[in-house]
Amino acid sequence: MSKIVSIGEVLIDFIPFDVDGAENIMQQNAGGSPANVAVQASILGGDSAFIGKVGDDNFGKFLENVLVEKGVDTKGLIKDRTADTTLAFVHRDENGKRDFTFYRHPGADTLLNYSEIDFKQIDDCDIFHFGSVSLTDEPSRSTVSRAAEYAKSKGKTVTYDPNYREKLWSSPDAAISAMKGVLQYVDIMKLSEDEMKMLTDCDKLLQGIAMLLKIGMKVVIITQGPRGCIVACRHGIEYLPTYDVEVIDTLGAGDSFFGAFLYKLSESGKNIADLTLSELMEFADFANAAGALTASKRGGIVAMPDKATVEECMANVRKLR
Repeated sequence: MSKIVSIGEVLIDFIPFDVDGAENIMQQNAGGSPANVAVQASILGGDSAFIGKVGDDNFGKFLENVLVEKGVDTKGLIKDRTADTTLAFVHRDENGKRDFTFYRHPGADTLLNYSEIDFKQIDDCDIFHFGSVSLTDEPSRSTVSRAAEYAKSKGKTVTYDPNYREKLWSSPDAAISAMKGVLQYVDIMKLSEDEMKMLTDCDKLLQGIAMLLKIGMKVVIITQGPRGCIVACRHGIEYLPTYDVEVIDTLGAGDSFFGAFLYKLSESGKNIADLTLSELMEFADFANAAGALTASKRGGIVAMPDKATVEECMANVRKLR
């Protein structure tokens, strides 16, 4: 029985790194937002599981081994013989902004069928998590949407990260339609300011947050990178600064943040509707530290901190203002 169940994509991130005398060297790392969330929760001491598909290839075996090594339950991980594991190549421009090139036509992660899900995993969990990358193609779009609907019907806390990857969508309008189509099932959503603008068509932060809460969200978290985050619920809205670390690589930092937040929620044992804004801010403070620490190293999953490291950061590292 896993308290946190993530569904969606797990893939290979090829990340550039510096080697003296060489150019364009790429390092293989495990990635995929829902998988990252499950891994961070597990590293912190939580009980998490992952549902998804990889190819029956060496990349798929590598990803399975990483998940197992990090303590994630992989009973729901399926190997597909008809498609390869998705590959993502991460590039950065002269300003450090990330861009992604995907090899996914189709990727095994897009071929997850509803009939392949072990619903006992969802029945037994407390938190059901998904992202928007699995909504880009069928059958995974319908599968993940229906699974979120099922989890909601069973009274689970449904969490969502609409992480927008432009190159995976046929158009921005198609992305917005699919990303908004699942909001009715969501209790907690983490998103950037740009993603909030996409989903609400609103440039004003407070008004956009109010619109999301009105839809039925119980908690909305706006991540703001080095500026920290904003946490909003029916009790109010608060800004929380993050920790002052040297940022090396932001890949996976947002997933580390959300994995840590969901870990704290799971460990609290409380229903999301019963939590105070103060308690949510405590969870977000812990999550800020986890995300900051992940950004202070390279590699996404390999950079994710354990609980003792997060608590040490919270005790000894000053916050940005």
